Amino acid sequence: MQRRDFLRFSAGAAASFAARGAGGKKPNILVILADDMGFADAGCYGSDIDTPNLDKLAANGLRFTQMYSTARCGPSRSCLMTGYYAQQTACDVMTPGNVPEWTKFAPEHMKPLGYRAYHSGKWHIRFKPLAGTGFDRSYTALDLNRYFTPRQRLLNDEPMPVVKPSDNYYSTIAIASYAVDFLKEHQQKYADQPFYFYLAFNAPHLPMQALQEDIDKYKGKFSEGWDVNRGKRYQRMRKMGLINCALAPMQPEVWPPWNTSDEELLKLEGPGEATRAVPWASLTPEQKDFNRTKMAIHAAMITRMDHEIGRILDQVRSMNAMEDTLIMFLSDNGASAEILIRGDGHDKNAPPGSAATHMGLGPGWSTAGNTPFRMHKSWVHEGGISSPCIVHWPKGIADKGKLRHDVCHFIDVVPTAIELAGGDPKKTDLPGKSMLAAFKKDGTISREFLYFNHNNNRAIRSGDWKAVAVGKDGPWELYNLKTDRCEQKNLASAQPDRVKQLAATWDRTTADHQRVREAAVPSKRSRMAMGAGGGG
Repeated sequence: MQRRDFLRFSAGAAASFAARGAGGKKPNILVILADDMGFADAGCYGSDIDTPNLDKLAANGLRFTQMYSTARCGPSRSCLMTGYYAQQTACDVMTPGNVPEWTKFAPEHMKPLGYRAYHSGKWHIRFKPLAGTGFDRSYTALDLNRYFTPRQRLLNDEPMPVVKPSDNYYSTIAIASYAVDFLKEHQQKYADQPFYFYLAFNAPHLPMQALQEDIDKYKGKFSEGWDVNRGKRYQRMRKMGLINCALAPMQPEVWPPWNTSDEELLKLEGPGEATRAVPWASLTPEQKDFNRTKMAIHAAMITRMDHEIGRILDQVRSMNAMEDTLIMFLSDNGASAEILIRGDGHDKNAPPGSAATHMGLGPGWSTAGNTPFRMHKSWVHEGGISSPCIVHWPKGIADKGKLRHDVCHFIDVVPTAIELAGGDPKKTDLPGKSMLAAFKKDGTISREFLYFNHNNNRAIRSGDWKAVAVGKDGPWELYNLKTDRCEQKNLASAQPDRVKQLAATWDRTTADHQRVREAAVPSKRSRMAMGAGGGG
């Protein structure tokens, strides 16, 4: 395959002038990413978790109802940073190899168009943020097993001291604080330039650790249990117009095979854990108490993230930049059914949610987070790949508070940024589509198909039709997502020719991606040693 025909600086400068119009500065771009936050975990997507800042962005912007991730942290971030499918750039665990030399990262698209580029938060890219991908400033959180005492962080690619318990550190706050500092510096030194900011929180990814004051806000909030909570979310989502399908039944048989075993969880956490998405009424009183506490911690982590987003938005407002800053909020995959004990282990006698504990949300509450869909993170059914997508841009969006039903994917974010910056994404060979037209009118994005491939879970969506399979040997299922996005009516046996056609497209795309990877010259960028990080 020939080397990509990327944007040249001179072409970018000309397009940049066109984007500015008569001397105006181009829009800023702020991409905010949550980690393992379900489609229905924000208030504006039907949740009863407090997210006032996200809700306000949605009320004055747009909510996309069919934005897709890759079902996993690392490959989703790769899509956001490169605009390519992770399988094209060897950035999925199922597609090992070298990142091709032709791979270009978002800052390398944006800086020739006049932008300063910043990053704060989780990373999950093989190369260092400054030396490897072109950011101007970066605060990089590498230790994902500890919210209070991380051991591995970078500031502008340089190692930082290990955090001590006496430092009163909490990662969500730190990620926001560095973001605020970078924006203040930008205002002081580079006010004549627009900024591109990639803000990647690690909340609410496990371990479930939160500030006690935030947990206390949700004491007793989730006593009704996950099935009742899920039903209420579903009703709110229907009323909002976010969905039009039936509520998928819970799946007590679904359990991530890499989870800590039931026996080990019983030993480490005690008899309160519930490892399957069974009816709440079937749980023991101890299990109910333990799991309502877990949900309170999950909610606390999300509310804290929302609060810190509010601090960053306040900084943008103080720069008089809110009107012309495009803000996109996403989550890297669906809520997670994982319950893993790693990092410093789990002390069942310590206060739940403290630094001495290490719990995962589990399939019961994960199912509620992914309302109304099936499955969880790592699967490519709708529950694993459906992301909330809030877009806020007062100067460029007139339909405030409206929905957009265009089918979108994380690979669309880089082309959108390029076009907004005055570049021409058609001069790249990026597989995604710019979303700018959809900001003005619903139903404007067209594409042949979207491709999914993770952990041998496979899917392809073409128009309203989706073929999906679980595992390497699982049979293809077929769904019409126009009426059955909850994937309940498997039409594979009724339409074998359609299944065969979609499967052939998936196979051909997989083979194409493999040829691209294997033929590519490996990148010589500065690599990242992930060390103590842990998990995606």
